Amino acid sequence: MRRIAVSVTAVAAVFAVAGCAGLIGKSQAKDIAEINVSSPELREGKPLPREYSCRGSQGSPPLRWSSQPLSEAKSIAIVVDSHTTSDSAVHWVIYNIPATTTELGPDASADPPAGSGQAKVTSGKAGYEPPCNSEGSYRFTVYTLDGKVNPESASLSETLKQIADQTIARGRLTAVDIQ
Repeated sequence: MRRIAVSVTAVAAVFAVAGCAGLIGKSQAKDIAEINVSSPELREGKPLPREYSCRGSQGSPPLRWSSQPLSEAKSIAIVVDSHTTSDSAVHWVIYNIPATTTELGPDASADPPAGSGQAKVTSGKAGYEPPCNSEGSYRFTVYTLDGKVNPESASLSETLKQIADQTIARGRLTAVDIQ
């Protein structure tokens, strides 16, 4: 019985980090502050530009974020995930971005901020894995953390759980379909 409870808790944490909090409810443990997420290349509810998909060559899109200053902020993490009619996937996890950083330029996965790390995503590759399914939602979620992610995490689910456990602020920009 205990193993089932631990498994359910771990799955719930992964879904919460992946942006599925609406399915399982908000955390009762702490209040999560809002982050405003924007991009010069992406628009909320609009298609992901082809250049940032597997049909393009631009790598990860530029992202910007802002929120009220949080004295307990130690790092930033970004998770890019997708939900399509056929499957769900995590396309990018970058963590331990300095807390003072407020934007990443184009193709930041190829040249990440000093001190940051990138987890292996659903495909097993570390870095930005561009989405390919032309229909679906592509969520770019930025998290402010009150600690740093341990880079020794062997699995994607462990990394996502660490992010969930340390989240103090969150914001999202969602693209729908690919141009």
